[in-house]
Amino acid sequence: MTEPTREDPIQHQSDGRRGVFFIERDGRRVAELTYSRGDDATIVDHTWVDPSLRGGRSARRLVDAVVQWARSEKIRLVPTCSYVRLVFARTPEYADVR
Repeated sequence: MTEPTREDPIQHQSDGRRGVFFIERDGRRVAELTYSRGDDATIVDHTWVDPSLRGGRSARRLVDAVVQWARSEKIRLVPTCSYVRLVFARTPEYADVR
């Protein structure tokens, strides 16, 4: 499997309280980031990428997508996922959604 490209859009599904940003390829989910909305903040709790894509940009693209969504919704993100916590710690530009 190859790294997702621009042809592999990030999709978003939500039921209002829980949601997921994901990448599908050939009808199969190959990467995802999940969250749950609370009263004061949204908890980003899980990121998964197919082993064949690890080390690429898939996970970071998902984090970028959830940050853009949080900005548009004017909500705060609380990363409990270790990967998202690391990205937030290394990306001062995300301070506005923390």
